[in-house]
Amino acid sequence: MKQPWIHNAKTDCWFILSPPFLVLLVIFLFQKQIQGLEDYYSFYTWLFLIVFVDVAHVYSTLFKTYFVKGKIQQNRLLYLGVPIVSWVFGCILFQFGSLTFWSVLALIAVFHFVRQQYGFMRIYARFEPNNWSKKIDEMAVYSATVYPMLYWFKTPRAFTWFVNNEFDWLQNLPDYIPWITPLYFVILIVWTAKTVFEVSKTKNINIPKITLIIGTFLSWYFGIVYFNNDLLFTFLNVISHGIPYIALIYIREIRQKENHQLNRMLIFKSFSGIFLFVGVILLFAFLEEFLWETLVWNEHFSLNLLISEKLIQFLVPLLVVPQLTHYHLDGFIWRKPKKVS
Repeated sequence: MKQPWIHNAKTDCWFILSPPFLVLLVIFLFQKQIQGLEDYYSFYTWLFLIVFVDVAHVYSTLFKTYFVKGKIQQNRLLYLGVPIVSWVFGCILFQFGSLTFWSVLALIAVFHFVRQQYGFMRIYARFEPNNWSKKIDEMAVYSATVYPMLYWFKTPRAFTWFVNNEFDWLQNLPDYIPWITPLYFVILIVWTAKTVFEVSKTKNINIPKITLIIGTFLSWYFGIVYFNNDLLFTFLNVISHGIPYIALIYIREIRQKENHQLNRMLIFKSFSGIFLFVGVILLFAFLEEFLWETLVWNEHFSLNLLISEKLIQFLVPLLVVPQLTHYHLDGFIWRKPKKVS
């Protein structure tokens, strides 16, 4: 069968499909050394994983939205309204307390991460009919991502999504772990059996789709359930989410576009343009984190600025606007335009 690569086998494998496998391999081979990184080089792991991957992937969305000529004019309500609504929503939410603010934001982020894996699965299954087989694939992706999060909600972990105690309120729920764990493995077995049956029957194998689903199971299970380590979770969570997203943006919005469609972004299409593209998103990411560190966190570096509590209530939601905008726009920008009959 014709493989449904997004760009080509080499690019997809290296930048979209392989990250969870490579990170897991590194973790199993160098787990003690990685612990040393956390103990002695926490600033550099934060700089690389959080700033240069996690935050940077947020700004890669600019190349599909605000940097595209005519995009804002096409839908002013969406592109101008979402940042404003995000800030207002954040300001209102912050009035209920900072923990409530970060807890809700964490749940929105989790939903975004889950939907990204579902979105990649749909891309790689785009040539397949909408039948029972695809429904099982969808069920597998949701099981691979939702079960580890439900496990986290009821089982104390040594890591956080944003801040300490963000999911503590969910521990008051009845203990559902004994019920959902068998269901998780049943779905995994059913998906595996379905895949083996399809391959043996049709002699066709959708390599990227199957690889993506396996990688999703592995990265979420080992990152959240099996390991209980902050840095290992961050490695698997951030790399497996951020790198594929950045690659998808570059492939779809620059590499696969015709020159006349790129206009001012044509400069990013050359070989050196790849580094310019990465440089732009890294610069935006560093500037955002510089503001967070100097105005709010003061963890990795500080300018000893004194910010009043009243100002914090508006400043923190403002700094979160790029992230919330990314989460919300991501639910719209990948939809196929409706066909006009």
